[in-house]
Amino acid sequence: MNAFIDNLLNTTNNFFLIGLPYIALVVCVVGTIWRYRSTKFKVSSLSSQFLEGKTLFWGSVPFHWGILILFCGHLIGVIFPRGVLLWNSHPLRLIIIETSAFIFAIAVLIGLINLLYRRITNPRVRVVTNAMDISILAILLIQVVTGLWIAYFFRWGSSWFASVVTPYLWSILTLQPDISAVSAFPWVIKLHIIGAYVMLIIIPFSRLIHFLVPPLDYIWRPHQLVFWNWSRRKIRDDNSTWSLKRPKNN
Repeated sequence: MNAFIDNLLNTTNNFFLIGLPYIALVVCVVGTIWRYRSTKFKVSSLSSQFLEGKTLFWGSVPFHWGILILFCGHLIGVIFPRGVLLWNSHPLRLIIIETSAFIFAIAVLIGLINLLYRRITNPRVRVVTNAMDISILAILLIQVVTGLWIAYFFRWGSSWFASVVTPYLWSILTLQPDISAVSAFPWVIKLHIIGAYVMLIIIPFSRLIHFLVPPLDYIWRPHQLVFWNWSRRKIRDDNSTWSLKRPKNN
């Protein structure tokens, strides 16, 4: 019985920690190339800001700033693990980086809850919401919750990430997978890692692909001037219902 359980665990670890990463990378790269070549003018986030803006602000702003900082933090841990360990060698600096990451993760969680609430409760936004939109928000929510769980119950993650997870990720990229260390992780950490691979898989088939084509030209392009000839609040009322009548400003 014990041998069967050990074999099952080894098979599960091999699939999720070795097989799934390569599946995710191939699907992400090939799918992204296919998406761009076939529907290059549809590679966007399909913004719904014109349908509702107040809740979107309190969801989109904390989510995007928080996820950007966390992504850069993870990326730094992968590229410069020795620098991260050197920084963490001082207790105060370690507490600063861990506390900051936790705060930004809370911001992402608040943003995601607002975005999910908006998608479900606002009738105008719900009309343009599909199953993939809800799935993305659900996966991101799981990622953030597991990340916060890890940060709270398995302290000093920036250090063990740089010393354990980074070598594992580099072993995957160099086609010499070594899961001897990460296979001993608790299930919640493995779930967080698996969630990252799942997100890679769905990038080409969802609005997540828009992060690969950021609108950098917004930085240097001239400002847009918008002139309203009618009452903006009256015409763009978030609570107004859909109408077959053509609006005056369109």
